Amino acid sequence: MKYRTGSDLLGEKQVPADALWDVQTLRCMENFQISHFHVNEYPDYLKGIGITKMGAAMANFQQGLLSRQQFDAIMQACREVCDGTLASSFPIDMIQGGAGTSTNMNANEVIANRALQIMGYELGDFIHCHPNDHVNRSQSTNDAYPTFAHIGLYFTHCRLKVCLMELISNIKVKAEEFAGVLKMGRTQMQDAVPMTLGQTFSGFAAVLEDELKHLDEAADDLLVVNMGATAIGTGICSEPGYAELCVEALRNLTRWNIRLASNLVGATSDTTSLVGYSAAMKRLAVKLSKMSNDLRLMSSGPRCGLGEISLPKKQPGSSIMPGKVNPVIPEVMSQVCYKVMGNDVCVTMSGEAAQLELNAMEPVMVQCCFESAELLMNGMKTLRVNCIEGIHSNPEKCAKHVHDSLGVVTALNPYIGYKHSSAIAKEAHLNGRSIYSLVLEKGILSKEDLDEILKPENLIKPVKLDIKPLK
Repeated sequence: MKYRTGSDLLGEKQVPADALWDVQTLRCMENFQISHFHVNEYPDYLKGIGITKMGAAMANFQQGLLSRQQFDAIMQACREVCDGTLASSFPIDMIQGGAGTSTNMNANEVIANRALQIMGYELGDFIHCHPNDHVNRSQSTNDAYPTFAHIGLYFTHCRLKVCLMELISNIKVKAEEFAGVLKMGRTQMQDAVPMTLGQTFSGFAAVLEDELKHLDEAADDLLVVNMGATAIGTGICSEPGYAELCVEALRNLTRWNIRLASNLVGATSDTTSLVGYSAAMKRLAVKLSKMSNDLRLMSSGPRCGLGEISLPKKQPGSSIMPGKVNPVIPEVMSQVCYKVMGNDVCVTMSGEAAQLELNAMEPVMVQCCFESAELLMNGMKTLRVNCIEGIHSNPEKCAKHVHDSLGVVTALNPYIGYKHSSAIAKEAHLNGRSIYSLVLEKGILSKEDLDEILKPENLIKPVKLDIKPLK
């Protein structure tokens, strides 16, 4: 392999001659072999990097700080970062010390070297386009890096919403399909009152739909950036008006309502927008896991459990028990959710760890947020395609549960009172009798009135019936 000599504050190092990255990227690869999460594995993050550097270049060009040749070449290089063409040149670990300096310098070196190629110069000939003096002009890692993350995460947010809406849509289809299946509702794992299986699934859809709003609200904070803050928020090394020009350029590039933070000193050390978005994903994870657990419970058995629904059979469930099939898709969805919840703890603790004018822990926050979003998207797609779409109801099993349950006595409360209803439920339980037969045997209600009360349509919504007890 051929090499070229790169240099920085700490001295010279040999860099592969054809690499677009340079010495500071190499130091990052040597110093931070931490995880299996690398910048080039997150296309939306690369878009955030490319767009941020484009916005800075546009502002610098408007202020006469870049030549036309430099500007055009930097813009083309940034577009190639955005579209993934240069992804292999971002091999560094997402988790790193230095508050993201390695990622920013990786971007600066790659964009500068690619710009040099476009202009017809040799790689590393930085006099014509320098990573710091030109690509990083008017910037610090401390404003560029969080802006990478905010813009990249907003792209990811848009994809996450689509995945969630597709899942909700499929659950609503099942709600309509199961609208006529009467089953027992349960609270605290005990029989409660009748409902339909369709109502169960419509409930799943409704609580997930609520999270679209919460995700949007949290994501809106990501559109507030601190570009122009430079090192600590004072704007040193930038010219008057640069911040406003840069943010205007970012708005034009994305067509999003990106705006400048009202106080750049405060914004530079404040990472609570990441904390907020992670928390919104955790909320979604809590609901997805609850729903997955319910699917497992309702499908339990198949003969000796609830058995109200049947999940698609995806793989054999045991190496020793013939015929066993496990609810593997809801199981993996819950595991995804637990990982998201764990990531949220990491993001929260890292957000609290900001000190004075900066938060050095931002890289792990960024990694956790991107990872959580990708896990949720993959999990929701798997749940939708491999489970929800293939669920079948077991109406006979559901009906038997209702018939055998003591819970139907609750429907009699308005007509015979709580005291009589409790006595009937107790006797039915002790003697293994049905509520229906005991009420008729004791002459409390006529058969016609009892049948009217216990009609499925009267058990699943508020009703007012003109019925009085016989005694």
